[in-house]
Amino acid sequence: MSISPFFRRILILLVPFSVVSTIYLYLYPLFHGCAFPSPNTSSARAFLNTIEQHTSNHLRPDIPIAPFRLLALGDPQLEGDSSLPDAGDGYFPSLESLRTDIIAAQSWGARATALRYGLWELFGDDLPTALKSWRKRLDLFGNDYYLAHIYRTMYWWSRPTHVTVLGDLLGSQWVTDDEFARRGRRYWHRVFNKGTRVENEITELARPEVLEVDEKWQRRIINIAGNHDVGYAGDMTTERVERFEKVFGKANWEVIFQDVSSSKSIRNSSNIDLDVPELRVVVLNSLNLDTPALEEDLQQRTYNFMNDVIMSSRPVEDRKVATVLLTHLPLHKEDGICVDGPSFAFHSDDYGGGVKEQNHISYNAGKGILEGIFGMSSNPTVPGSGLGRNGVILTGHDHEGCDVYHHIPSTMDEGGGKWNATRWREATPLVQEPIPGIREITVRSMMGNFGGNAGLLCAWFDHRLGQWQFKYSTCSVGVQHIWWAVHVLDFLMVCGLLLAGLIRVSKLYVATVEQEAATPTEVEILDEDRKSVTLCTSQGTRAGCNSGTAMLNSDVHEQGDVQRKKRRKV
Repeated sequence: MSISPFFRRILILLVPFSVVSTIYLYLYPLFHGCAFPSPNTSSARAFLNTIEQHTSNHLRPDIPIAPFRLLALGDPQLEGDSSLPDAGDGYFPSLESLRTDIIAAQSWGARATALRYGLWELFGDDLPTALKSWRKRLDLFGNDYYLAHIYRTMYWWSRPTHVTVLGDLLGSQWVTDDEFARRGRRYWHRVFNKGTRVENEITELARPEVLEVDEKWQRRIINIAGNHDVGYAGDMTTERVERFEKVFGKANWEVIFQDVSSSKSIRNSSNIDLDVPELRVVVLNSLNLDTPALEEDLQQRTYNFMNDVIMSSRPVEDRKVATVLLTHLPLHKEDGICVDGPSFAFHSDDYGGGVKEQNHISYNAGKGILEGIFGMSSNPTVPGSGLGRNGVILTGHDHEGCDVYHHIPSTMDEGGGKWNATRWREATPLVQEPIPGIREITVRSMMGNFGGNAGLLCAWFDHRLGQWQFKYSTCSVGVQHIWWAVHVLDFLMVCGLLLAGLIRVSKLYVATVEQEAATPTEVEILDEDRKSVTLCTSQGTRAGCNSGTAMLNSDVHEQGDVQRKKRRKV
């Protein structure tokens, strides 16, 4: 058996292509030039900084690296077995009914009819359903590890200080508790393996944390509640929120990070450091801000949380504080700004008439966030001249992603007093104006259909400007078919190499056996006096051995004659 020339040529082409594609897949951030933006440097310099982090054990002090680096992932939407056949029915239920029908039949004709219909159901219904089920299970398995590949690769390459998933962790809020738990296990043990839920000790008390490279915070996943996790306001229940919080963490909470490296450590009588720059991360459940809500108590909890955030904020004039708001639903925008325009749908009165679907939160709800949490105002005579608090907003929900600048125009002719949204790439002149405004980044989904996207947000305190600065970039691996193709190609390559190796080993074995068979040998026997007598010496041929045997036989006969003569003399 030998390797055919065609198979050899295929393998020669397959191996290098497989190696190159695998290197690309597992180092795609390197090939795409992905990196967290660096303070006051170009994207090229930031990319080189990232490379240096991987090639040098000790970073140079002159390399600018932002102290807050947030890896933002949107809408993984883990599906589950709700789309699969009921396991209790088995894969081929028609076989059981066929057995029953044949036993119950009273004649051979009835049995033949039952067999015909049973086989029709088996091959026309059960087998296609089983194939679809197996394909779906394989698809779910591959999708989990595709998402895991994005998280694992981006985490390794970019070295974030914090990680967030901006809602729609799972694919449906209507699943049973058992199915919710199964998807939760897949989320933690497959997709975000080694990631951890933010502990209740942190989420229940807004205590200050030091902003530094902390391995615990690097592994914590800041999970945001999405509509596919807990539902919209019209179908959100206490039970759904509680099971989400049990598995993924609280829906409303905040944490304050203090950049002590930038502090002059000036404290007041309450021992609160007034000079340390603070970065406030607020996790908000925006899904029940709008009305009507199915459970008003849940809605009131969100309102109370927002009020607590507002009341505990530093004065709007304090530019040493910035807020990073993480929530699922984007703020209101006019149609045409993003892919998803404003849209609302409501349940029937039989189900409470609450919010059933929405693309954005309402204008008034968004105004409450901008003017409440961020303290902005169209009135220039209020504290801080209406500019409010510095910060940035990160949202999910719109799978295509969007990047806008919310602002209040400076003149009444441009809609003064009313919040507008402008695409970020067109908002440079507005950002430079002394008007209230803030950037909202809707992170593109990490699902395969949307390119496996990841967002990279960095923040640092700029001493020259006396305030926090933010930069954002993205990185995409490509559609899930690339992940599948590379791993299928690798599988074929390994199988081909193993087959070629087996063929090579078998050829060596056969050659060794043939060589041993062709080697000259000597066969010996012992006579009665234990003396060695050569039977034959040959190349292993029958003729050589026969001649040797004949010679031995003549010797034996001669010995026998001598012995007989000795006996006669006696």
